[in-house]
Amino acid sequence: MISKSFARAGIAALALGLAVPVLAQTVMVGGAAMSPTKDIIDNAFNSNDHTTLVAAVKAAGLVDTLKGPGPFTVFAPTDAAFAKLPAGTVETLVKPENKATLTSILTYHVVAGKVSAADVVKAIKDGGGKAELTTVQGGKLTASMMGDRVMLSDAKGGMAHVTIADVNQSNGVIHVVDGVVQP
Repeated sequence: MISKSFARAGIAALALGLAVPVLAQTVMVGGAAMSPTKDIIDNAFNSNDHTTLVAAVKAAGLVDTLKGPGPFTVFAPTDAAFAKLPAGTVETLVKPENKATLTSILTYHVVAGKVSAADVVKAIKDGGGKAELTTVQGGKLTASMMGDRVMLSDAKGGMAHVTIADVNQSNGVIHVVDGVVQP
């Protein structure tokens, strides 16, 4: 039951025209609740669909960065997305001697700031069907629509589709993708 003071605060916020959620939305990813009060890393560690991504982030030394204040937008490939890569690719990338390459690939999945699905769709519409997103790695991802889903195209012509959008985090947002994009 919602307390009277909490309800009054919600009504007051609505009366002022503020978009203040009364209850935080929790999205399920990989069989786990993704709490909007936890950071990107804490939530990713709980997802059974992102164990490869978590291992790669650890190998690249990006844990502290993605636990930082951000905000970050992460296009997070699932384990199935990594499994689409040629055999042995992930095992090779997580070796210490390949840390720079791995870091480049992982940071190509990150955009500075919190970019919602609605922001991406608006940019695509405003761009006549395409929008360029500048990644933290420095490269560009091209976003477009395929039906009602956002599609990302990478510098090499590879593609990934957003399968779960707007998984809010305390330091940004995750959009789950079904492919690994590469600079």
